Amino acid sequence: MHTIWKGSISFGLVNIPIKLHAAIEDKDIKLRTLHKECHSPIKYEKICPVCETEVKPEDIVKAYEYTKGKFVVLEDEDLKKLKQANEDKAVEIIDFVKMAEIDPIYYDRSYYMSPGDGGGKAYSLLRKALEDSEKVGLAKIIIRSKEQLAVVRVFENTLIMETIHFPDEVRKAGDVPNVPSEDKVTNKELETAIMLIDQLTTAFEPDKYTDEYRSALLDLIEAKRTGKEVVTPAEKETKSNVTDLMAALQASIDNTKPEKPKKPAVRKKRAAARPKEKKEA
Repeated sequence: MHTIWKGSISFGLVNIPIKLHAAIEDKDIKLRTLHKECHSPIKYEKICPVCETEVKPEDIVKAYEYTKGKFVVLEDEDLKKLKQANEDKAVEIIDFVKMAEIDPIYYDRSYYMSPGDGGGKAYSLLRKALEDSEKVGLAKIIIRSKEQLAVVRVFENTLIMETIHFPDEVRKAGDVPNVPSEDKVTNKELETAIMLIDQLTTAFEPDKYTDEYRSALLDLIEAKRTGKEVVTPAEKETKSNVTDLMAALQASIDNTKPEKPKKPAVRKKRAAARPKEKKEA
């Protein structure tokens, strides 16, 4: 597994060198956008609307819009110093709580934790302590320039760190519109609903749930590929100088050819129409 972060995590005086590995694999099917006419991939350019020119990466700066149309520019050096000042600190477990107290709405991403050099025993100690106490650890960590609140817990004999949202990042449920304030249901309706839930209740088996849309899309792509229903970008036409020169010479020759003298048109004389003879009565 690829290591995305190296550091250490501690609780009390126990310090554990660790490595983080992404526990989640993104399997979304990425579709490209092509020009319908020639099937060439579309390019997206960064254009300044004022200068009306393409902006290069070295000409882009980061800024915070504190009010509409007003920005505070942040220099890369300032952000780098701020990042280093926080990343140099070891990750410390600040609290231990029961996992049931954390609502799933707070969870974000999952990372496997492996022990670094010499950290095997301390790793095992934390894993065993969390298992026996039935608790999880709460810690703070900076990943990709963003400070994260995280939960450290045991998952299949491995320590796993799951980043969770800060409380101010979770919108209030009370702000959701059109939610009924009271349950206006009859006892009969409630009993029937609970009976249906009981009938559909089963043990959670993750392997039986699949992304049916992704599977169908992959089947469609494979069917088109094997059926040769594929497209390739049209090659941009490039004319060599020789071709251009020859075409220009030929066009010049065609334009300078002497015109053939036109033969005078021979007009045929029409025979004069004879008056019709009157029939004798």
